Amino acid sequence: MATISSVGVGSNLDLSSLLTQLETAESQPLTALETKAKSYTSKLSAYGTVQSALESLQSAAQKLGDPALFQAVTGTPTVSGILAASSTDPSSAGTYNITVSQLAQAQSVIAAGQASTTTAIGNGTVTIDFGTISGGTLDGATGKYSGASFTADASREAKTITITDGNNTLAGIRDAINAAGAGVTASIVNDGSGTPNRLVLTSTTTGEASSMRISVDGDAALQNLLGNDPAGTQNLKQTIAAQNAKLDVNGIAITSASNTVKEAIQGTTLTLVQTGTTGLSMKANTTAVTSAINDFVKAYNSLQSTAKSLTTYDADTNTAAALVGDSTLRSIQTRLRQALTAPQAGDTTDMKVLSEIGVSFQKDGTLAVDSTKLSKALDTDLAGVSGLFASATGSTAGYGKQIDALVEDLTKSGGSLTVASEGVTSTIKDLDEQYDAMQARIDATMERYRTQFTQLDVLISSMNNTMTYLTQQFEAMNATNSSN
Repeated sequence: MATISSVGVGSNLDLSSLLTQLETAESQPLTALETKAKSYTSKLSAYGTVQSALESLQSAAQKLGDPALFQAVTGTPTVSGILAASSTDPSSAGTYNITVSQLAQAQSVIAAGQASTTTAIGNGTVTIDFGTISGGTLDGATGKYSGASFTADASREAKTITITDGNNTLAGIRDAINAAGAGVTASIVNDGSGTPNRLVLTSTTTGEASSMRISVDGDAALQNLLGNDPAGTQNLKQTIAAQNAKLDVNGIAITSASNTVKEAIQGTTLTLVQTGTTGLSMKANTTAVTSAINDFVKAYNSLQSTAKSLTTYDADTNTAAALVGDSTLRSIQTRLRQALTAPQAGDTTDMKVLSEIGVSFQKDGTLAVDSTKLSKALDTDLAGVSGLFASATGSTAGYGKQIDALVEDLTKSGGSLTVASEGVTSTIKDLDEQYDAMQARIDATMERYRTQFTQLDVLISSMNNTMTYLTQQFEAMNATNSSN
């Protein structure tokens, strides 16, 4: 049987164009499915946009739902550089006069100089404990005590470090002390002398109860290097004495082992920087609260703006946004507004609605903030504003906690937004499957058409060849008869 390399060539008919027209006609249902799938994809994307806006609102609500936001107190010193202050207790608000007469510091001692850091010194065990040096006198030149006593700190356990052939050099002793976690840091300083390498030991903790006592059991050279008892033999020179911080707050003397002083003022942490006298004004941090409330309003209004853009209809172009008439979005908006307009429980003197702090709904459904009214509410009744948004652990009161819980309910597994999104996703999957099935049917139909057209092409081509042959024969016969 004759073969056709391109349909229509054998018959000289435009069968290729006819096949294309047939395929276009057969594919019309696919176009409808594509349009439908595109619509649902746009809807799914729109739900994602709504969820993002809800998450922003939830984040703002969580911040307002945390009681700590309303408890922050900011300390402002009148003289900079002496101290910093922060508090989480509103009762600390007030003015204070503070004099820092002494900063806490850690003890530091140095050993006699060594010619080399890699020469073996001696073996043994080094035991370090901490306590308080009292009484006696300190020679400023030698850095050693006479007539002093040492009282060990019973709350801190002594640490023993073993020095052997593997670590009995100055560098090895340094590394062994640092690796022991004994509450001491060791370093080597070169003083430029004939025996320049000096081991420096510094307590990692400030305060007078962190003075070091070091006992050595072993070779004499190791004892002579490190043995140091403030109440006895001292082979180390003290360069910095352990001491407590001393300060006066409104005439009350206070000592602290650390320069971070807690509870000298109730709920307050003072960070001492240098000695001196300063006033300190402690005021509730209403700026942070104002910012959080404004952020919440912005997040809510952004959600409303998002909802509006997703539900518009353009009459001029007859174009509808992805969620026009969508019941899920409408339900979300209704539930949020109901939650924000429902009064909070409480006594008759408690704040119950947002309008009491200057936050109110507008005609377009958005929220607006009266900054003057909000500022007054924060200055006169910060606790009331706190109760309006936040509550103690375990309680569900407060708009912050309630909006947080509502958004969680909407977006969790089984929540209305999640269910709606999953429904659209399922529909898109079904449409994809329908599209694939229909495409397969169209491909099969077109293959059948193509086979039939090819057969037709071959048949007509054969008939044309036969006609040509017969015509030639008849012409030849006529030519022979004419010559006779």
